[in-house]
Amino acid sequence: MYTLNIDALNGTDRDIQQENWRSRRMVLAKEKVGFSLHETTLYAGTTNEFWYANHVEAVYCVGGKGTLTDLETGEKYTITDGFLYMLDGQEKHRVEVEEEIRVVCVFNPPVTGREVHDENGVYPLILEDETA
Repeated sequence: MYTLNIDALNGTDRDIQQENWRSRRMVLAKEKVGFSLHETTLYAGTTNEFWYANHVEAVYCVGGKGTLTDLETGEKYTITDGFLYMLDGQEKHRVEVEEEIRVVCVFNPPVTGREVHDENGVYPLILEDETA
């Protein structure tokens, strides 16, 4: 059994903080369960563009308000508490944050925690060393 209080991640290498957002990675590839699980906070007044070309991501909003735009189709959706979106086609997307948004995200394949968004907002595919 694996247990965790998210506050134990504060200030660790699983607490990734950027100018527009913060992501605390609760489950990573090294846990070897086939997915990773993160709590991410997107700060009010920010615009964020992402493209997970190598991952499927499901995002469940547990607080806040903003607008999700599918950059391939132009479709827009309102993000509020209880809203879920899944990037099962590796869609390029934008999130404009009206009120600080808090989401729970699941990635498959799981992220290792070493990924960094490139200039296109893409995480590289890094596979966890099975011998580690």
